[in-house]
Parts: sequence; structure tokens; C-alpha cells
Amino acid sequence: MLSALGRAASGALKLGKSALNPQLLQNEALRATGALSATSYATAPQAKAKGAQGKVVAVIGAVVDVQFEDNLPPILNALEVQNRTPRLVLEVAQHLGENTVRTIAMDGTEGLIRGQQVLDTGFPIRIPVGAETLGRIINVIGEPIDERGPIQTDKYAAIHADAPEFVDMSVEQEILVTGIKVVDLLAPYAKGGKIGLFGGAGVGKTVLIMELINNVAKAHGGYSVFAGVGERTREGNDLYHEMIESGVISLKDKSSKVALVYGQMNEPPGARARVALTGLTVAEYFRDQEGQDVLLFIDNIFRFTQAGSEVSALLGRIPSAVGYQPTLATDMGTMQERITTTKKGSITSVQAIYVPADDLTDPAPATTFAHLDATTVLSRAIAELGYLPSCGSFGFNITYYGSQYYWSRTLQCCSRCTKNSSGL
Repeated sequence: MLSALGRAASGALKLGKSALNPQLLQNEALRATGALSATSYATAPQAKAKGAQGKVVAVIGAVVDVQFEDNLPPILNALEVQNRTPRLVLEVAQHLGENTVRTIAMDGTEGLIRGQQVLDTGFPIRIPVGAETLGRIINVIGEPIDERGPIQTDKYAAIHADAPEFVDMSVEQEILVTGIKVVDLLAPYAKGGKIGLFGGAGVGKTVLIMELINNVAKAHGGYSVFAGVGERTREGNDLYHEMIESGVISLKDKSSKVALVYGQMNEPPGARARVALTGLTVAEYFRDQEGQDVLLFIDNIFRFTQAGSEVSALLGRIPSAVGYQPTLATDMGTMQERITTTKKGSITSVQAIYVPADDLTDPAPATTFAHLDATTVLSRAIAELGYLPSCGSFGFNITYYGSQYYWSRTLQCCSRCTKNSSGL
């Protein structure tokens, strides 16, 4: 009887939370319609069957209102503008009434006019996944942008999915050796964990993440995914050519070990707000279907938050602290909770995080802190002296490593460094 009462109370509590939190209520509705559920990998390209037809009734920058006669598409469904080149995908964000939905464009809306026909695909944005994505560069909607032809695959996955269940997660603990001595000694990174590289402008975040790619991804042997979120196109181009020169990407055969997903700073906010999910979806396939230990590099996670703020403002939501979207914590948690280790494989995430005005109390980096297993804060004062990496402070979850294990290893390393173990 007590267990029955407990289940009833738990159900009432969940219902109460959903009623108070519009985002939770929206997620429950999505699960009911199938738009947000466990990941499934279709064996056909993105739906081309006849779906609900609508027409554009308003275009306000990256926001497009579409009216349907019936069968309104659910939230997060992907719509395609007909007879338009290049392909323009819209993601449903709000239902406005009078059979009208408000959408966010994943590309520029230049030339879009009222009355243009729009097709509901019947699914969220789906992208190609699998070994065929290795060595390729794709954008937020899964289109190749490396001028090497289409990606030949029959496996597609929606970029929106639930996090793994608790019973599927693994609690194994293992240290990730980076080859950067100051990191490995003072605050080791965990394999299968989330690692944050914090710093303001020009203190070496991208330099450090490139060094980690060089040391870890090349020696890793498994698969890696790099998601460029709102950063410079030049850096993405340089990284691609460096990987070709080092052999991580092969243009001659299928021996490539890394997939690149780019949504750079010239992209509309919709693309920058979703490209991290695209990269994560590629990594999830390797973890869940092939049992791989995947490395996921994200540069820069702050741009994900910034794009979400732009999208929120375009949708007319009242801003929260420092102008960020009111759903900041929910948006961040929804993505970060999918980056985890399961019994099938692991995703080790290294995320560069821009700190506005070097203020770590800013809501964007502060919200990210809670999800990370290890942090490295880069110091401007050290960077100005010419030292790289300009590590100013470290943080990590000592319960993850075990205090006895960590301190014994640290004392051993210090003993070797000082050649005076008796003094310790």
C-alpha cells in the first residue's frame, strides 16, 4: 500500500512540476506525439512522402510564420520550403492559433515571400549518421558542405532525443591522459566525462582544444566528432586541412576517424542553436550502435547559449537575468545530459566555453559549471606572459575519481618532480 501511495504521490508531483514548468509540459506532449522519444535510426532518407501542406504568412528575419489548413505539425517538427534552392528547413517553435505555427529558419530567409508553399516532413530534423559521416563536413541539417558529393547512407537520426535512462548508464572510472602535463597532474580529466575549458577572449581556448585534438584524438584510435558552434570559419577550415595532413581524415579511402559538424558565426541563430545537437547525434550513434568510446569536441558552447538567447528574443519570450533566455538551464541540461557513458560505450566531451568580460558569475558559464566533471579556467594574466596553456585554476569532481586514489597519484607525481619523496 505504501508503494502504491508512493507511486501516486510521485505521479502527482510530476504533474505539478509539469504544470508549473511550460518546458516540461511541452516535453510530455512531445513524447505523447512521438516527436521526442528514444533514438531510432531510420533506413530511409528524410521523409519525402506527402505531409501537411502550409504556406508562409509572415517573414521576420529568422522567424517564419506558416499557416496550415489542418494537421498542425507538433513542436520541433521540421518543415521544408518548397521550390527553393538551396534547401530551407524550418523548425516549429510555437503554435500561435488560427492554424498558424511560428518557426525558426535553419538558413537565411533572403528571397522568401508570403504565400510560398511549405511541407511538413512529419519528423524533427534528421541527419545522416554512421561510418559514412567520418571524414566529412556537414551542416546543421546534415548536408555535406565539403564539396565531396552526397553522403551515401541509409541511416538517419533525429537531432532531438531523450537522455539515456539511469539503468543504462555506467559508473566505471578511468583517467583520460591528455599529454598536457599541467592538466594530467593537477586536475586529470575523466574518460566518459564532460570537460570545460573556460576563458575570455584571446586566452587560448581554441589553442588548447586543438592541442587536445592533436594529443588525444590522434592517439585515441576510436572515433571523434568536432562540432564548431558559432566560431570563426577560418579556424574550421584550418582544422580540416590539419587533419588531412596528419592522416586523421583520409580523402583516398574510408580510414577517416573524425566527423566535422559546422555551424559557424555567419549562420542564422537557428543553425547555431541546433548544430551542437547535430554533432551530439553523430556521436550518439557511434556510442549506442557501434559501442565506441567517442570523443566529442565542442567549440564554443557559449555560442550555443548565445544563439538560444537570440532565438528566445525572436520568439518574444521575456528575457531573464543579463538578457538570457528564461529556459537557459533547461536548454543546457537537455543537451548536457545526453553526453554520458552507457553500458554500450562512452562520449568524452571537451567543451570550450567563452566567459563574457572574464566574469565567471555570468549566467551562461555559471549554468554550464554544474554539468561538468572537470574544469580548466584559463587566466588572462598568464596568457599575457606568453605561457600556453594559460591555466589559472582547475576544478574537478573528486568523488568521481575517489580522494584516496587521486591524492596518492598526486603525491607520487610530486615526489618524482621534486626527487624528494621523504619530504612529502
